[in-house]
Amino acid sequence: MDVALVIRRRLEEFGLEQRHLAQAAEVTDSYISQLLTGRRTPPAPNRTDIYEKMDKFLKLPSGELATLADHQRKEQLKRELGDEPTPLFREVRELVLRKCNLSTGRHIRAIFAKQPFGELERLVTEKLVDVVKGLAQQELENESWLRTVAELGGRSYEEMRVIVLEFLDTDIFHLSSENCVTFLDPMIDSWDIDLATFALDIVLTDKVASGNVKRFEFVEVESSQQVGEEPGFIG
Repeated sequence: MDVALVIRRRLEEFGLEQRHLAQAAEVTDSYISQLLTGRRTPPAPNRTDIYEKMDKFLKLPSGELATLADHQRKEQLKRELGDEPTPLFREVRELVLRKCNLSTGRHIRAIFAKQPFGELERLVTEKLVDVVKGLAQQELENESWLRTVAELGGRSYEEMRVIVLEFLDTDIFHLSSENCVTFLDPMIDSWDIDLATFALDIVLTDKVASGNVKRFEFVEVESSQQVGEEPGFIG
């Protein structure tokens, strides 16, 4: 039983159309259509109030659709990963934690332990990988940079070029221990996060990026404010 099936059955039972549900949930007809046809994954229950509105409109017990959605999302992730969402490599998590600022490291480790490969761990890991990927992409044709990174990893220039190309095609769900040793460890000096605002600072090592600091911010900004950088990122 999934969210779309339950919704379709209730609409049929009450002789209602998708547009009626869309109006009740305060979303577009297209959104409901995509949700019911499987083109859109049900949103995370803790990120939206849509389920509460739909439960009420469809006369379902409060929280029923949210419970179904949570189960459906976990099953989908399980199919994609082949198992529960746990860290794929212990070395990856340990490296991420080791690079964390000491003042917040204990709190971060506790959160990671409580929510294995949860939202915070995925967010931090993804941003660390994104920053290193950006550097690798930018410097891919820079022979001097590649030779420096190759030397740090004890590899030849040619080996490093192949490794960089393969790394650019990976994602956080397929991040390997080798990726950590070759890229994240030598290129990331440290990172820190404000758990109140989720502002994330990533410091690159002097050897490969002259101590450059990347900042990601995830805070609400008034529409009247002038934003000079891309939303969500300040370099």
